[in-house]
Amino acid sequence: MRCGASRPTFVGGRMKGRVIRQSSSSYVPFPKQRCAAYVVVQTEPDQEISEYASGNLAVVLAVKQRGSEVTVRFRNGSEARFIHDDPSNIRRGDVILVGNNNWVKVPKSAWQEQPIVYVVRKVLDGRLLVEVGSLTKTVPYSGDEDLLPGYTIEYFEISEKVTVLHETPIRALDYRDSQQDLASQFEVTFDKPLGLDDFGGYHRVVQRANEILRLQLDQQESIKAIGAKPIRGVIFSGPPGTGKTMLAQIIASLSQAKFFVVSGPQIVSKWVGESEEVLRSIFESARKVPKAIIFFDEIDSVASRRSEDTHEASNRLVAQLLTLMDGASKDQGNVVVVAATNRITEIDPALMRPGRFDWEIAFDLPHAEDRFEILTKSGATMTTFGDLPYEYVAEQTNGWSGAELGAIWTEAMICALRGGAEAVSGDDFIEGFERAADNRVLKMKEGKLNAC
Repeated sequence: MRCGASRPTFVGGRMKGRVIRQSSSSYVPFPKQRCAAYVVVQTEPDQEISEYASGNLAVVLAVKQRGSEVTVRFRNGSEARFIHDDPSNIRRGDVILVGNNNWVKVPKSAWQEQPIVYVVRKVLDGRLLVEVGSLTKTVPYSGDEDLLPGYTIEYFEISEKVTVLHETPIRALDYRDSQQDLASQFEVTFDKPLGLDDFGGYHRVVQRANEILRLQLDQQESIKAIGAKPIRGVIFSGPPGTGKTMLAQIIASLSQAKFFVVSGPQIVSKWVGESEEVLRSIFESARKVPKAIIFFDEIDSVASRRSEDTHEASNRLVAQLLTLMDGASKDQGNVVVVAATNRITEIDPALMRPGRFDWEIAFDLPHAEDRFEILTKSGATMTTFGDLPYEYVAEQTNGWSGAELGAIWTEAMICALRGGAEAVSGDDFIEGFERAADNRVLKMKEGKLNAC
């Protein structure tokens, strides 16, 4: 399946039917997740069928028998609905792999459901009134557990299983000593100063990013004197492994700025409703220092495009980020937000409006000259013997990212140590390249190499 291809609705395992979820366009394509999954299906006790299938993993939330309407949720929390010919063979809790022109049931073990922590406010007939962050909501309740108001529970939304964590209310942020302590968990410090010489290739990209970010951080007073608007947000777009995070770290080091890193999986806590508080704490801490960069890794997983079917927690998180970005316009220009993504079309359009992320810097896969420089710089700390075939390997690695090129050195080191050597030779370097290439092919076959 080509990542990013439009996905119509499905019927009985085949594409067919009409789209239920509508917007201003003719239909809304299903949200992009990982481009593939590896499915292992157990049939008989002594028989295992391993099947590689391309698609998006989803769990069935609801099935309306009369309307044959099925609601599913994808891994990033977004939801979609489709029409099914025979709703009797699919039910709530089933896990399916949605392909380009079909879908297939897979074992429920393929979906790792994460529990949500709630505080019980009231026990109703068949439902619980629970507190989630600053909100209250009701959830289905079977009555299997003896619950009382004030209990802290883990709740599994799909299975509706309830586990009592404590008989008193517990909130994650109750255990933070201060707002500063909370934000410090996201601060990255550097063991040694970093410089542009540590970054291989991408000369145009490096020059542009260094110019924009350091101009704002290092010349705040001059920008105010001229009367220009401060630079608030910059998007680094491009494939994974192209050095987006590293370049942001280098610029923070050069400007002697505080560097906060926020990743999607890290910020979207199972303590639902408190992710917004974490974001607020990070921004408040950044505003208190002379210079700061807040770096969002995989921002598309934090601030994906909203729709009527998007999970409410995702909508709240995007709304909070928008509020914080707008609040940054009142700052003195000491905070710049940098976001990295390899799926820029998935970012909520509201974030791309003026005053938020005004600038985009594209990181493409490195060309031959860049690859040569990346190979030489990524191995600068290694002990080598003789001339190494950098040019040959650079020519043979078209389509490789900087991270994949760096893996060649790891494999070359293993080859050298295996042979009892204390330095990497040309033969070790070639063998390291061949082994890294084999691993790369294997990852592509297993769907783990995401080139979306």
